[in-house]
Amino acid sequence: MRHCIAQRQCSKGKRVNSPSNYDKHPTITIDSQEQACLQGWPEVFARLQREISGMESCQVAIECYPGGLVDDLIRLLGESFKTALIVDVAASYKNSSALKAQFSDKLTDDPVFGFMYPWRVEDFFDGSLLKQQQTRLENAAGLSFIVGTGAALVAPKPALLLHAGVARWEIQQRQRAHRIGNLGQNNAEDSPSQLYKTAFFVDWRAADRLRHQFYKDVDFFLDLNCQDQPRMVEGDILRNAVAQAVRRPFRMVPFFDPGPWGGDWMVKRFNLPDGPPNYAWCFDCVPEENSVLLGFGSRRFELPSIVLVHEHPLELLGKGVQKLFGAEFPIRFDLLDTMHGGNLSLQVHPLKKYIRDNFGMDYTQDESYYILDSEPGAQVYLGLREGVDKDEMRQALENAQAGAAPFDAQRFVNLWPARKHSHFLIPAGTIHCSGKDSVVLEISATPYIFTFKLWDWGRMGLDGKPRPIHLERGLENIQWNRTTEWVRKELVSPVEQVAEGDGWHEERTGLHAAEFLETRRHWFQAPVPHNTQGNLNVLNLVEGEEAIVESPSGAFPPLRVHYAETFVVPAAVGEYTIRPVHPPDRPLATLKAYVREQA
Repeated sequence: MRHCIAQRQCSKGKRVNSPSNYDKHPTITIDSQEQACLQGWPEVFARLQREISGMESCQVAIECYPGGLVDDLIRLLGESFKTALIVDVAASYKNSSALKAQFSDKLTDDPVFGFMYPWRVEDFFDGSLLKQQQTRLENAAGLSFIVGTGAALVAPKPALLLHAGVARWEIQQRQRAHRIGNLGQNNAEDSPSQLYKTAFFVDWRAADRLRHQFYKDVDFFLDLNCQDQPRMVEGDILRNAVAQAVRRPFRMVPFFDPGPWGGDWMVKRFNLPDGPPNYAWCFDCVPEENSVLLGFGSRRFELPSIVLVHEHPLELLGKGVQKLFGAEFPIRFDLLDTMHGGNLSLQVHPLKKYIRDNFGMDYTQDESYYILDSEPGAQVYLGLREGVDKDEMRQALENAQAGAAPFDAQRFVNLWPARKHSHFLIPAGTIHCSGKDSVVLEISATPYIFTFKLWDWGRMGLDGKPRPIHLERGLENIQWNRTTEWVRKELVSPVEQVAEGDGWHEERTGLHAAEFLETRRHWFQAPVPHNTQGNLNVLNLVEGEEAIVESPSGAFPPLRVHYAETFVVPAAVGEYTIRPVHPPDRPLATLKAYVREQA
């Protein structure tokens, strides 16, 4: 379960490394009073009992995010409220085969990609079964609990409405352990990748819409990431906490995942535990996947970060970004660790028209590689060599995929030295790949999963099976005119000083004109003034051990950040400063990304 897993991943294990101040459990402090956050089932059930005390007939709807352990929750309710009627929402769904047929066209038979479609939780219900459940509830006397995804639809006017949330990283752990299937389907034994795909394209889209619909009506929010140690916060308290969070700088809870090419830099630098064969990724600013921790005294309530995006897009994103992207967070920061590992897959991201026509996404994964650290000899594959023959390259890729001679990437793709603080720009359609022995801060737009692998060096995934290759899709999107000299001029480590002050200077490092993100690097030994100008800012401390983010007017609590940590400065913040915590003997540096003003 999420908190349990997070603690095990981040706090235990035999490995002993150099001291690290990287904060693996960053907290947004909301209240010093622990009473605001109930903890454990005895406290939760005692509070619910007080709320319903004196009511002769009472319906309590517990709206559960897909991936929650609903059967366990129903069992616990039955043990504590022995005379209550307990209604499992899933009994009102269409049968599993009907749901699979309904979703199949948009999910497609591709092992990774589907089509983004506005599914609703209502689409899961069988109308006649739903009416039967509602009639049953109308005729029931005494206490009734309605539990599951869509509880608020089965009981539209409950005496109490609860929302039970689970972070998506925890959901993925449950999928990998085959503890859960997809919403309404008896498919827990499906492959984790298939479970994730269906959740990504169907379950989560529908549940997010429903949570937004009822967000302002929820009486209590439940955190069920660790189901044997739940947390519960009153609706008004949580909504106030979220409103506070989007008006000050904050960090999301990072999570780490192994991969076939993963390295050992994060293990040593962040004191990660033994267990996985490596750590390939650190996701620390992907609101679609990450969560935030809200602090109430010593107690922590974990909330999916996407709630902040959906409920306060104007304050978090700013008017201009919201106009362009709606309630979507368009900037993604993550770390890719290949130190003493291997190359990433050779890949390309879809062009804007292609991703819109084929997958229903309005924007694509333009990105860049910022080299956070590297060893001598590290390289990045980027762009085609001059004179590459398209048909010859296609044939070589097809032969390699068929098991013939391995693809000779260096024959077709440029190799560039990857030195610490180099920045490589990767607009969609550009063939690319991070090589071994580096740590990349990946800065990109956030369509999340739309990567076309062209060649994976003939290796297997960690599950012992070949990773999906999308050769035809990739070849359709490669921009064949992005060759050596164009790449050298347009994409390799562009640096332009644009401002300076007392003890600091600012550089523009990208991104390319074809991409909608702008990046700025600040080197500093004294406080640096920043201003969001009503625009979302995302930053990482790319040099130096520790810095502090402050408000010149004291409008928000200071945020202490450490080397390699990503942090978000909401649009509503306006003016802020970043300074060293201690007198530095050499300059520190941050890298900042924001959405360019569109013409």
